[in-house]
Amino acid sequence: MRMGHEQKASAALGPLLSGFAVPVKGWRWSLYESIWASAPVFILMFMLLPETSSATILLRRADRLRKIHNTNRFMSQSEIDQRNMRVSAIAIDALIKPMEITIKDPAVLFVQIYTAIIYGIYYSFFEVFPLVYPVDYNMNLGQIGLVFLCIMVSCIIGIAVYASYIHFRTNRRIRRFGLPVNEAFLIPALPASFGPTIGLFIFAWTARASIHWIVPTIGITIYGATVFIVMQCIFIYIPLTYPKYAASLFAANDFFRSALACGSVLFAHPLFGNLGVARGVSLLGGLSVIGIIGIWLLYFYGSKLRALSKFAISEEVE
Repeated sequence: MRMGHEQKASAALGPLLSGFAVPVKGWRWSLYESIWASAPVFILMFMLLPETSSATILLRRADRLRKIHNTNRFMSQSEIDQRNMRVSAIAIDALIKPMEITIKDPAVLFVQIYTAIIYGIYYSFFEVFPLVYPVDYNMNLGQIGLVFLCIMVSCIIGIAVYASYIHFRTNRRIRRFGLPVNEAFLIPALPASFGPTIGLFIFAWTARASIHWIVPTIGITIYGATVFIVMQCIFIYIPLTYPKYAASLFAANDFFRSALACGSVLFAHPLFGNLGVARGVSLLGGLSVIGIIGIWLLYFYGSKLRALSKFAISEEVE
């Protein structure tokens, strides 16, 4: 949940702060603001976040026992496994294995493509805002930054809905019956998968001077809140299904979505320039239908895909 929250919070506060500061202090001031906001988080990340990797916890415990008893007899399983491992094997496992799983496993391939499309659409909004709010609603740079607060609102709504479902539904079922099959964690994403398409089409066909600015902004909020829920479900499904390769798959996922997000900044402006705001955003809404189909197929056929995959854990997690 941390990743989605930080991404959306920065997208909301960044334009707001720089929209008022940059015209007065210059463009460098926006970089100073980023440093001031990131430094405390960077420090607290090392001070407050607990270690959750069982292999690392056991490694640290073995290291403490060696120091206490002044002997090298105590070794963790990860040390034993890696004792004869070559650098080439480590490199293959870290760099090649995520791509191999992505290509060979349909569930992972869908997750990578879907999250990449979501991020590409998400960052395309940064290009469409200046084409709508200053032109149709006569907003200045600072006021456009205020519009970005709807992304923070969507993040709060998404957190509230998803956390409530986890607390009142999932946790209670786990306490009574144990962990369910992995696809059960995708249930919140089933209705939420329609949200990005709905939000995009609302924005596409209401972003005009004759309609109040709050209407397309509501579309953005619907898009952001539902994307948050879908992403959290996916980011729980992946480590449960592929626990051994979870870190590598997250790294590969970050590469795919960041690459398309970077490219979207380049192709979004020509897209909206050639098609216009309504048809351009409608095209993005049409692409988001891939997510609806993919999530529902993953929910109903995910167990069969896991049974066929040599990378996934097919049985229920104990």
